Amino acid sequence: MPSAMPEGEPAPRSGELPAAALSALGSAPFGIYVHVPFCTVRCGYCDFNTYTLTELGVDGASIGTYADIALRELDLATRVLGPTAPAVRTVFFGGGTPTTLAASDLIRVLDGIRTRFGLTEGAEVTTEANPDSVTAESLQTLAAGGFTRVSLGMQSAVPHVLATLERTHDPVNVLRAVEAAKSAGLKTSLDLIYGTPGESLIDWRTSLDAAIGLEPDHISAYALVVEEGTKLGAQVSRGQVPAPQDDDEAAKYELADQVLGAAGYRWYEISNWARTPADRCRHNEGYWSDGHWWGVGPGAHSHVGGVRWWNVRHPNAFATRLNSALSPAAGRELLTDTQRYDERVLLAIRLVDGLPVEDLHPQGASAVAALIADGLVDGASALRPRRVVLTLRGRLLADTVVRRLLGF
Repeated sequence: MPSAMPEGEPAPRSGELPAAALSALGSAPFGIYVHVPFCTVRCGYCDFNTYTLTELGVDGASIGTYADIALRELDLATRVLGPTAPAVRTVFFGGGTPTTLAASDLIRVLDGIRTRFGLTEGAEVTTEANPDSVTAESLQTLAAGGFTRVSLGMQSAVPHVLATLERTHDPVNVLRAVEAAKSAGLKTSLDLIYGTPGESLIDWRTSLDAAIGLEPDHISAYALVVEEGTKLGAQVSRGQVPAPQDDDEAAKYELADQVLGAAGYRWYEISNWARTPADRCRHNEGYWSDGHWWGVGPGAHSHVGGVRWWNVRHPNAFATRLNSALSPAAGRELLTDTQRYDERVLLAIRLVDGLPVEDLHPQGASAVAALIADGLVDGASALRPRRVVLTLRGRLLADTVVRRLLGF
């Protein structure tokens, strides 16, 4: 079952935003996220807001009608943000598996963004995909339609690890998908997961080497989190499979940083490595740097000018709202200055550029020296250019660094 929505105040049925939020819209990059909630099967570890077609029935939402429904929310975004909304710098189709939709439908939604808001020159347009959900033809179509990047869910190159995660693709399909994406002129990113029950350090090294061998532009590596309400969570709670261990995941993170660094990939966010700065995921950088974005789709989150809101979770309820000319927003939150400061520290500290010392409150600035002494923050960066940048050990203990900077 997908994770629950946060608590918040009711959102206006019209979707309107405070004037102060709209006036801040041009102060940072603007992106659009499009959530596609469909998957062929649900993986046992996943708690994202996704549904198989048998879970949805026939009322309101389907693969065939989803593009039209998404375009209705883009119409709403146009009305709410008004004619002075900036052009879109990044677009990211996530899920779920966006490529369960026809490539022509994905392009239709992208065209809808382009005609309503415009795209900046050199805009980044990404879709996530499973290796077995794309073909050479579909990737060529996406590239011709304006997509620039594909992020493939590789997760592992080891069959027994994929089986535990209930991933259905054959590792060979990853090679085919990467080669087809490159042939289409798309930048490529691979997502990996470490810490799966039964995965050895050798298994993890095998996956890293396999990913590097495909020569993608970008690699993400995420520690497995066992979520309540998932099939894997139930298996762990019953003792059928062991829970991930912190020490094991730390060792695998250190190995990833070593192996990826040796292959020419540089970390720019705790879980992300890129060949060059131009290969970073600019859409995600917008999230981490207090940007503005509109999230299209069931359960999608948005943020504009200190207002955060989230859509109703179920695709049928989402479609019903929009078909009735109502906002699909389920709730929203007007962030306080304290919340925005806390989130800035939390997110900026994850980035390779870190956080300017001068941006910290006095209590946080006074904690930097001790963090350097504990080997969690790079001393040279703190002196010049006066930024709080995590060491490798600091990346492993980033939550501890944040708590100390915030005085907790």
